Amino acid sequence: MSAGATLTPVRGRLDAGGYLIALAGIVRRELLRFFNQKERFFSALVRPLVWLFIFAAGFRNTLGLSITPPYETYVLYEVYVVPGLAVMIQLFNGMQSSLSMVYDREVGSMRVLLTSPYPRWSLLLAKLIAGVIVSLVQAYVFLAIASFFETDIPWSGYLYALPAFLASGLMLGAIGLFLSSLVRQLENFASVMNFVIFPMFFASSALYPLWRVNESSATLYWICQINPFTHAVELVRFALYGAFNPVSCAVVVGTGLAFFVMAVAAYDPGRGLLARRGGPAGEAG
Repeated sequence: MSAGATLTPVRGRLDAGGYLIALAGIVRRELLRFFNQKERFFSALVRPLVWLFIFAAGFRNTLGLSITPPYETYVLYEVYVVPGLAVMIQLFNGMQSSLSMVYDREVGSMRVLLTSPYPRWSLLLAKLIAGVIVSLVQAYVFLAIASFFETDIPWSGYLYALPAFLASGLMLGAIGLFLSSLVRQLENFASVMNFVIFPMFFASSALYPLWRVNESSATLYWICQINPFTHAVELVRFALYGAFNPVSCAVVVGTGLAFFVMAVAAYDPGRGLLARRGGPAGEAG
């Protein structure tokens, strides 16, 4: 190698093209993992479909919804729960993606990537985007199946809902990403998930309108109001019917940004939570 060649700077490593290559690689890996684990795909659909076709059938005549935005007429219970069940898929996927992050951080590929020259925020954002893409596939397959059962969603609503699904998926993924930074061992993450997923899901407007909750418990009503999952559901619900909920949008975007910033700080080996554990491998410092 000539002397002149050794002095030539290496370009394109951390430029925009380099970031896109890193993003594409992480997204491709996540999609390959998803499509190679077919049981993961079907299990993600079982939960919402069981609720839609079994529980909704039983509650059909007792939990209908009066004229409440974004609905312009009386709707049956199965029509009401579809948006919440679609976002539930994103909730479970966000937590499952974070579960894989715990493993990858300790012994997998993310342990190597987190020591690469790329900023941690870009790697975590790429991981977050990859999880959202997977959740979008699952959510739209569920909506496609639900459309055969008189869910009354206009065709244009599926397009309008895409930005809402992206925002809600990023928020839920960011929450899961931050939680993964708190867990040192993989076996402990399941218990953390149970303390997060079920309270977020049931204390929300996913399964029943909040005015019905307010009739029975004002305390539970306010818990539902401050629950970010409620606003993710309402953002998607309004979008599916061509409407926009600015309050829910602000809460979802703000919560997502806050948790992502906390996750980036927590994954910083010099300042975050991992610093107290000796780095990505969780070794004692």
